[in-house]
Amino acid sequence: MRVIEGKVRILSEICIACGECLRRCTHRALLLEEDEWDYILSKRPMTLVTDPSFCTQFSWPPIPELMAQALFELNFEPIFDEYEAAYDVTALAVARAIESSSDNLKPLISTYCPAVVRLIQIKFHELIPHLVQVESPLETSIDLWRARSKRRDPVTLVSSCPARIAMVRSPVGRDISSAEFAISTSKLAREVLIGSGDPSKKVSVDYPFHAPRWIAWAKTGGESMHVRSFLSRPIKTLEVDGLRNVINLFQEMELGKLRGIDYIEARVCDLGCIGGIGNAESRFLSRIKIDNMEIDFDFNEENREELESIYDAKIWSLRERIVPIEQMPLGEDLAKAMERLKQLHAVYADLPHLDCGTCGRPSCRVMAEDIVKGEGSLDDCIFRLKERIADLSKEIYDLSKRLVHTMTPEGKS
Repeated sequence: MRVIEGKVRILSEICIACGECLRRCTHRALLLEEDEWDYILSKRPMTLVTDPSFCTQFSWPPIPELMAQALFELNFEPIFDEYEAAYDVTALAVARAIESSSDNLKPLISTYCPAVVRLIQIKFHELIPHLVQVESPLETSIDLWRARSKRRDPVTLVSSCPARIAMVRSPVGRDISSAEFAISTSKLAREVLIGSGDPSKKVSVDYPFHAPRWIAWAKTGGESMHVRSFLSRPIKTLEVDGLRNVINLFQEMELGKLRGIDYIEARVCDLGCIGGIGNAESRFLSRIKIDNMEIDFDFNEENREELESIYDAKIWSLRERIVPIEQMPLGEDLAKAMERLKQLHAVYADLPHLDCGTCGRPSCRVMAEDIVKGEGSLDDCIFRLKERIADLSKEIYDLSKRLVHTMTPEGKS
């Protein structure tokens, strides 16, 4: 991100859509790039596929039957019935990838968080072979619904994640997303609260409440528990959330410090998807709701045949390999790039290395890159500018005390 001449400029080629800029902007100058809510409302009845965290956004327990009741009253059609098979086959595919992978490709890395995938594509190219080639279960659930219902109605993805919303327009591992539209969880949650009320008062639910396995994916650790339920041997998994923690973990992985780990479940948002910027509920309250639910990870053998057929159909697999995203080079050819790199080091040496951000860049090194590319000058640095003004002031003062030789007093040289 840059602030140039008072305007924000986001370099989309190196943005991972993590939402941290939205989280930090107190003036709400930045917003989620989602579809128009009024347009979605005008298209009802609309088929919805919601992130599991959506069920945790309300005062009532996170039970899909309650959410379905509330959404049907608003003329929306959620496809919760496909979630169990979609998330089960995703967990099964990951488990078998762990079993079949060689030790030099371990630990494998989850592709469930699209911001993590894009982070690796941009910053950690050496880790791309470690990404499991497994599609998002949300995309898989849409594919399953269309295959079973034979319907081609447009589908709207509801998510708290800017990266997941962005992948509806620019998916990774496939040409086109199965969803046509994308909106934030908070938009739909507000509509439910206004238009439907508490469905638990209208639908009787037996106590204690039981939640399906896919609800657990809303928080960090839920995916790993689901994957372990399909393995016949114990595995070592590592669960991490928060952007800085994820980056630190991948740096250690590049250095070969994570040997002996089979699988990494990484989430950019704190506590997992319940911590997404597009949510309406506190992530801490959402976690309590999930922790209070009874979630059974013992696989139901009755569905094994159906699950195996879905697995054999490869509906869970990415269509294309995940490839690195190359950053813009300093020059068109190697010689020019090396010359500019030399200039970059020289410019960077002249900067104060304070990373104060006053110039509108996130760091002094980024500013040096912009200067070398012709997109800035040393005067953009407030400290260099002050030094230059001070030097000019001293020079003007010294000049003001000098007299031309014709005005020199008689007898003095």
